[in-house]
Amino acid sequence: MKDLLLIGKMGQVGQELQRTLAPIGNITSVGHESLDLSQAALIRQMVRDVQPRLIINAAAYTAVDKAESEPDLAAAINAEAPRVMAEEAQKIGASLIHISTDYVFDGHSNTPYLEDDVPNPVSVYGKTKLAGEAGISQVYAQSSELPYAILRTAWVYGTRGKGNFAKTMLRLGAERDEVRVVADQIGAPTHASDIAGAIATLATHFLNPLDSKVPTGIYHFTNSGVASWYDFAVAIFEEAKALGVSLKCDRVVPITTQDYPTPATRPAYSVLSCHKISTVLEAFPRHWRQALRQMLTEFYSQPS
Repeated sequence: MKDLLLIGKMGQVGQELQRTLAPIGNITSVGHESLDLSQAALIRQMVRDVQPRLIINAAAYTAVDKAESEPDLAAAINAEAPRVMAEEAQKIGASLIHISTDYVFDGHSNTPYLEDDVPNPVSVYGKTKLAGEAGISQVYAQSSELPYAILRTAWVYGTRGKGNFAKTMLRLGAERDEVRVVADQIGAPTHASDIAGAIATLATHFLNPLDSKVPTGIYHFTNSGVASWYDFAVAIFEEAKALGVSLKCDRVVPITTQDYPTPATRPAYSVLSCHKISTVLEAFPRHWRQALRQMLTEFYSQPS
């Protein structure tokens, strides 16, 4: 029996998890090239073949706007696949850590969302992610002795993996004199490496049979502090220039959500309270600007 099965190894968080999980146990890591998450039978066979003690699902259909026109595929990957993982995990006595999203909330709050606040997603993406959470919770409710965690996070970016907001801004900043960015959506930019670190801590607890102090269920994890996308963009350019990076852009213009219509509705406010997981981590997540500084330092130190 392997210790860990990591699903979604090539995503932003998945690549960081390969590093943070390495000291914990033996890992089998799979990506979309070897596991089609829209095929339940393939997921079942993978879990049965590997026989892990813990499954970590870092994979998802994350194209928020495209999901509006591909609801069935989004549901297969975000809703059905996590439930299947949970079913197979339970059969072999394995735990599951699953990554979810702030987009399960409608954004009508003006204070940070708690784990037990009532979700109300306003997009296909958010609805499918909430359905995935529900499937996992229902399966594990049948076996209370097995720990599991659903980790909601937000505004993920990182050095590794495909494009993200930070990398997009750096590209646009090198190409344009002016960048226009939405200023009325508020959240918490979160570095993928910090998410991976939090998951590694949970994994360590779950793999220790003598450790029963960590409650199972839903957790919120983001970097601390809040920002709009506009604030985030301004900080990206400021921190990049502080590192000596030459950018063409000298103006970041705040715009409204109405000025930048998209197929999917996004929550206006999706800040998550991280007090619950802070007790497990024995520390509060670092500020998003500090994490951004690290990401940019790593990004610009990579071989070109």
